[in-house]
Amino acid sequence: MGMNGQLAKHYAHRGFHDKPAVPENSLAAFSRAASHGYPVEFDVHLIADGSLVVFHDDDMERETGVPGLLDDMTLERLSALRLEGTDEKIPTFDEVLSVFEDTGLPLLIELKPSRGNHKELADKVCERLSGYRGEYVLESFDPRALLEVRKVAPDTCVGQLAQDFIKKRDGVKLYQAVILKYMMYNVLVRPDFIAYRFPDIGCRPAKSAIKRGVPFAVWTIDTPRDYRYAIEHGLVPIFERFEPKV
Repeated sequence: MGMNGQLAKHYAHRGFHDKPAVPENSLAAFSRAASHGYPVEFDVHLIADGSLVVFHDDDMERETGVPGLLDDMTLERLSALRLEGTDEKIPTFDEVLSVFEDTGLPLLIELKPSRGNHKELADKVCERLSGYRGEYVLESFDPRALLEVRKVAPDTCVGQLAQDFIKKRDGVKLYQAVILKYMMYNVLVRPDFIAYRFPDIGCRPAKSAIKRGVPFAVWTIDTPRDYRYAIEHGLVPIFERFEPKV
């Protein structure tokens, strides 16, 4: 079931990781979050053999030391890799869901499309979640993935991820930067919430959404001071590298 448009109070970013011992988006990080009672944010990719795996980057090198595109891999090939020099493997979507299914802890799941697979990714994630006994919301930078969720699972709470791509391009073309910064697809997606990069919340589209009272999450919060700021201003912090006082 979805969360009917409601965000949790906060989320641990990519699990409650503690580098270098506990890598991001690892089963250890998710188990640690569950033991602390933290809802979590994490990322889902669709790889070459049709499996869903939890990993952030498109390229594997930062986290595994092995170059190459994650989405070109199979689950069998990924099973040989380890995260950040630990014994942790790249987890499957099913493995992560199993950590939280009976905990009552909400999930913030980012869809990470690649090379036009937004429809298939959204379809597979929604199909798997249709039987999940827990609360979750979905988000993505790619509005096409969110539109597909609206089509196949219309009761699911969805959020538009964004940042000031004009200031921080991250490889996107200028016209795409404008569309993403100003969330121009929102008129079609009708997102239930916005998730914006915290250093960019002073830009016009973010300020406008906050002023209108749109449910608003901010990433990534990495200090207690920024966490307090977010809470005091009615924003939902997606935090890492510290234990918030709640």
